[in-house]
Amino acid sequence: MHHSHAPSPPRAPSMGRLAAASLVGTAIEFFDFYVYGTAAALVLGPLFFPTFSPVAGTLAAFGTFAVGFLSRPIGSAVFGHVGDRYGRRPVLFVSLLLTGFATVAVGFVPTYDSIGIAAPLLLLVLRFLQGLGLGGEWGGAVLLTAEHAPERRRALWSSFPQMGPSIGFLLANGVVLALTAGLSDAEFRSWGWRVPFWAAGLLAAAGLALRSSLAESPQFEAMTAAGKTANAPVREVFRDHWRTVLLTAGGLSVGYAVFYAVSTWSCPTARSSWACRAR
Repeated sequence: MHHSHAPSPPRAPSMGRLAAASLVGTAIEFFDFYVYGTAAALVLGPLFFPTFSPVAGTLAAFGTFAVGFLSRPIGSAVFGHVGDRYGRRPVLFVSLLLTGFATVAVGFVPTYDSIGIAAPLLLLVLRFLQGLGLGGEWGGAVLLTAEHAPERRRALWSSFPQMGPSIGFLLANGVVLALTAGLSDAEFRSWGWRVPFWAAGLLAAAGLALRSSLAESPQFEAMTAAGKTANAPVREVFRDHWRTVLLTAGGLSVGYAVFYAVSTWSCPTARSSWACRAR
């Protein structure tokens, strides 16, 4: 006698795994961002802008760092459109892949002495791609976690991606500190500064492996089934919520300006101060 069995419903994804994948992803992408900022403060000026004065070279290196901040809003708009049209999961995968690729590539860019003006131009392009990927990372990570989380625990689970930037900052500075302590100044300037960028490839691969099995947001799947996805989500946001967008962007810009001024500009300032004391 044949008995038919109804298919079992799909098992809900583990919130712990989702939160870990979001946290690890944001940690890796901000690790990439902070590593570049530290390198810009310490070595990119003399290596990629040797024809400039020391101060001008440092400012030029920070100029390439600034390009990433210009491309982050573009990345947010592009990946936001993709996420609202085609799903949150591909955004998390592609944004991490893009940032990881750009960061590793920075570690292989020859210096000005090898290829001339092409060296800083390559830095600009890769830095733009790095910021583009990071622009889509954080919002996508928070959104996917929030839309999977139980309603009464949504704020708790959504806080996990925000832990990633702090972990990435500590990891980036710890790696650079270990390298500067274990290598001579000449070794660090020759090849040691490239190691954190190469290491970003291993971290990105681990993050991609962790994210590869994530399920799509149930809310997005419900919206897709009901035909309620937005046709032009970015346009709708600016049309209906432009005041909130401007207030949020302005408030975050002030906080980030102070943070990056302290965490990056303090590096060459401290180094110059120590050099003067050693004379």
